[in-house]
Amino acid sequence: MSQHATALRDGAIGPIVEVHDLTREFVVRRKSARMRASGRPVASRRRLLRERSTVTAVDAMTFTVRPGEAVGYIGANGAGKSTTIKMLTGILVPTAGSVRTCGLDPLTSRRELARRIGVVFGQRSQLWWDLPLRESFAILAAIHRLGPDEARGRTAELVEQLEMAETLDTPVRQLSLGQRMRAEIAAALLHSPELLILDEPTIGLDVLSKQRLREFLIHERATRGTTLLLTTHDMGDIERLCDRVLVVDRGALAYDGTLAGLGATVGAQRVLVVDLAEPTGDLTDIPGAVHLGSEGDGLRQRLAFDPESTTAAAVLAGVSDVCEVRDLSVEEPDIEDVVRRIYQSRRR
Repeated sequence: MSQHATALRDGAIGPIVEVHDLTREFVVRRKSARMRASGRPVASRRRLLRERSTVTAVDAMTFTVRPGEAVGYIGANGAGKSTTIKMLTGILVPTAGSVRTCGLDPLTSRRELARRIGVVFGQRSQLWWDLPLRESFAILAAIHRLGPDEARGRTAELVEQLEMAETLDTPVRQLSLGQRMRAEIAAALLHSPELLILDEPTIGLDVLSKQRLREFLIHERATRGTTLLLTTHDMGDIERLCDRVLVVDRGALAYDGTLAGLGATVGAQRVLVVDLAEPTGDLTDIPGAVHLGSEGDGLRQRLAFDPESTTAAAVLAGVSDVCEVRDLSVEEPDIEDVVRRIYQSRRR
């Protein structure tokens, strides 16, 4: 286990991210035609004016990320996710509020912060397009001032874990999307950062490539205590990688909590699926449950229930009082649907 992971276990590290009332506004200029006294626009192009308006991309956001957490930061396009990340990394200056990343001010300590974080943007590359992958890693190791032995050891470790041995001598421009994304994540982790920020890391990847990346990230967190902040539209990433979810809507934080609690905020229901020993009529009278549908002459039935008011065991007991159950499963609320319902509730 790394020194960072040991310190994390012993509680010797403070918050990795601290954000308080963080706000970022942009001034937007739009062309508009000057109006005549009659209310009709002036035809001449030289009379076009630029109207200025202020758009709030991030609105008084407050949250903390603890060491070793895996946090999913999700929201619709334009919700303010990328703007937040740019302020966390010192790329953008906040309009108001405060932010500290790894205990540092991202603006005044950008160089030091760069040694302690890794960032991967799904649509941008930190690799050298025409160089073999091996040389990109060597350049990045020199940028981060890794010693020769440390650079060789860490590169070899990442190459093995991410299965990149066959592509080390291939120019980056010739890599497939899945190969390049694995290389991007390896590049971001080469200097063993405390915080890894991933912005849409699995966009466009096939199922196998996604699974490999997810398994690697789980292993990296377990062995090195790396903190993960993940923005994505792929709910599979959130379900498999994250302990906690931040939902942002129009620049404001709409939810901060666990995946299990996410559904409870909008009353999302779980579904008990029961396979019965013999054909049975619709189970419409089970206490605490709502019958959703039946299949195969009633051999399989689906019952929805609110986990805040009852349990799967209680619903199952009600079913067992009526008929014999051969098998069962419980379906969790669909995260995409839950997030959609959160947005809808905020817009009413």
